[in-house]
Amino acid sequence: MAGAVAGAGCKNQRWSLQGMTALVTGGTRGIGFAVVEELAALGAVVHTCSRNQTELNERLEEWKNKGFKVSGSVCDLSSRDLREKLMETVSSVFDGKLNILVNNAGITKLKSLEEHSVEDYTTVMSTNLDAPYHLSQLAYPFLKASGYGSLVFISSVAGSMALPGLSAYAASKGAINQITKNLACEWSKDNIRANAVSPWGVKTTIQRNTPNPNIHYQEQLLRLIAGTAMPRMAEPEEISSLVAFLCLPAASYITGQVILADGGYTAGGCWPFQNFSIDVLSLFKSL
Repeated sequence: MAGAVAGAGCKNQRWSLQGMTALVTGGTRGIGFAVVEELAALGAVVHTCSRNQTELNERLEEWKNKGFKVSGSVCDLSSRDLREKLMETVSSVFDGKLNILVNNAGITKLKSLEEHSVEDYTTVMSTNLDAPYHLSQLAYPFLKASGYGSLVFISSVAGSMALPGLSAYAASKGAINQITKNLACEWSKDNIRANAVSPWGVKTTIQRNTPNPNIHYQEQLLRLIAGTAMPRMAEPEEISSLVAFLCLPAASYITGQVILADGGYTAGGCWPFQNFSIDVLSLFKSL
């Protein structure tokens, strides 16, 4: 693998994950589901987790029928004990070696700062920040043992820009961005890279991952999306392809980066000269 790490070796090896192992958290829906499929299609053997046993079983059967090598286990990532149990399972499945960790699982609560309860804040932070931080710690010896490790955190545009109703979520993602940079520097000596992908609006995100959605804030966010250079939400596959690239040997010199996949939103903010005619309700219907 040394040649691949240096960006050398044959072209096919540089663009393949054949023989590599991966853990993707929250892999049964949305971006996580797309990432599992992308990595498996490139040859990786993948383990994923979900809080929902029924949903996990359905996805595992679906992946089996597609010929993908995917295993899974039930885990509530907000629990420290269950995170440790998950990594014990991963170590057993992959014989103590892990090439790829994608910290994907996350939760959003659309509320103003003054409306956030202690429980709201704790729930967001335990899932979005504590879990990926702790899982990275637990995964470190397995990533090191593999000889070629890649961490990818799923962050958000909200981690670097103020967005309505996302104060706790934004704080968690801003922290993830900095952790990414620190790990890239600390773990490079062990041939482990760390990067983050920051999406803008993604189909299924608002609909599925927002408990008790606040329609007022949803409308504000969707109006911002309507004013983006590419006035639509991303498909999960448009994010997973970037995640997969960062895991490839072809990306061996990329580390410590927070890469935006935002349809041009941060290039110009809410673009004022076009797209005002877009019906916000039509964006809801597209979810």
